[in-house]
Amino acid sequence: MKSGSLSYILPCNRLPVQLMSQVRVYTSNGQKKDLGSEDINGSARGETLQKAETGQDTTNAGQKQSSPKQPIQVKVKPVLKKREYGPKYTQNNFITGVRAINEFCLKSSDLDQLRKIKRRSPHDDTETFTVYLRSDVEAKSLEVWGSPEALARERKRRKEAEIKYRENLFRNQRLLWEYKEFFGNTKPRSSTAAMFFKGPGKVVMVAICINGLNFFFKLLAWVYTGSASMFSEAIHSLADTCNQALLALGISQSARTPDPSHPYGFTNMRYIASLISGVGIFMMGAGLSWYHGIIGLLHPHPVESLLWAYCILAGSLVSEGATLLVAINEIRRSARAKGLSFYQYVVQSRDPSTNVVLLEDAAAVLSVAVAATCMGLTSLTGNPYYDSVGSLGVGTLLGTVSAFLIYTNTEALLGRSIEPEQLQRLTELLESDPVVRAIHDVKATDMGMSKVRFKAEVDFDGRVVTRSYLEKQDIEQLLQEIQQVKTLEELEAFMLKHGENIVDTLGAEVDRLEKDLKQRNPDVRHVDLEIL
Repeated sequence: MKSGSLSYILPCNRLPVQLMSQVRVYTSNGQKKDLGSEDINGSARGETLQKAETGQDTTNAGQKQSSPKQPIQVKVKPVLKKREYGPKYTQNNFITGVRAINEFCLKSSDLDQLRKIKRRSPHDDTETFTVYLRSDVEAKSLEVWGSPEALARERKRRKEAEIKYRENLFRNQRLLWEYKEFFGNTKPRSSTAAMFFKGPGKVVMVAICINGLNFFFKLLAWVYTGSASMFSEAIHSLADTCNQALLALGISQSARTPDPSHPYGFTNMRYIASLISGVGIFMMGAGLSWYHGIIGLLHPHPVESLLWAYCILAGSLVSEGATLLVAINEIRRSARAKGLSFYQYVVQSRDPSTNVVLLEDAAAVLSVAVAATCMGLTSLTGNPYYDSVGSLGVGTLLGTVSAFLIYTNTEALLGRSIEPEQLQRLTELLESDPVVRAIHDVKATDMGMSKVRFKAEVDFDGRVVTRSYLEKQDIEQLLQEIQQVKTLEELEAFMLKHGENIVDTLGAEVDRLEKDLKQRNPDVRHVDLEIL
């Protein structure tokens, strides 16, 4: 048997039968392929065998020549011609009206004449929005400006104007500030100012007022008595006042709305302010306390009357204790709302501003006790070394607090993962949806202030997505469209139409899953589901 011809020889007295067939395949682009022929030598060998057989039986030679050949069978294989798009293809791209105006130097009235297409909106507050074909926008821009060169010149001119505006922005802000009184204070109270009348802002403002007064009176007591412990206490109150002013700045900056340069907002400004506050406590509070204590040990001097110092320490203990109670109550309330214990809320640094106030005031209360004890020993024994040791103890306490603040705020800024139990709930919520087959590479990062960013690679079930699309269609009409498909062009048009709709359905399913995650978990603010 040959690939080009089929030869059957019957070694008997009967007539030998030979069946010859050859198959050619024609594709839709006009190419011809011979599937039945191998080479000329193969055919020659077949003919030699046939001649040898006919030599044994010469009586049937005439009948052999009269054996009919089978007709040629032609098979047509339909092939859809591959379309070459090239390295850059933007003919089917959509573009928003804002981009069309900015990038192609058009006016809003120019867009009224173009085709408007409704698409699913990427924003949560709207379901659909209007886009334009990029090819239509490009053609319109050439119609308006005449040539690509003129369009490029206009873009360059606008870019230079934008750069000039940014250079003069600071001067414009100065002018607005100077004329602020002329415009009048007609704006309502901003949300930033309202933040300091409740929650962490209120705690910080109370702490600033109390610590400022404590610093003033402790400074007077140190000038009067010359006590090293009192000097440490004055420096401690000054450090607390400065650090809490920095916390207030961080709270006000964190309330700024996101901009193109910071799309996720300025929430981490609270952690940055708390981190700098921890460094300030270490350098300003602990460092100066250690320095003054060491100087007191190396060069001791007698301490004057400590009566006024005791009175000021007692007042400081009451005021610092009041601020500490305010911070404790705020943390308890916030921890109860999050379903966490007091310790977990503090260690996880859920509210860095309140944490700083809590730890600073707790350290202040303990340092007042240490300073009072060491000053009492000094007054009883007359030995100034106890007072210097008290200064070293206060510095060590402040150093411990600052180290804890630096560690917790650094961990928050690095982007730590959420609790495993919460991550498991998010994973189960996705996997329980019928449209999801599996999820991989799950990451959930705490962005600060109980704002979570969730990311996962999702393997979607294409059958369920397609069924979801078909449930919204008229099946009888769809069946009629299928029956009317007769040519390759009609098949291509049918598949492109419904294929695009199925892709849109998949996008709608992604939006639905993201919305469900945010609704059931209010801490989840940003969801990134990537399709496998």
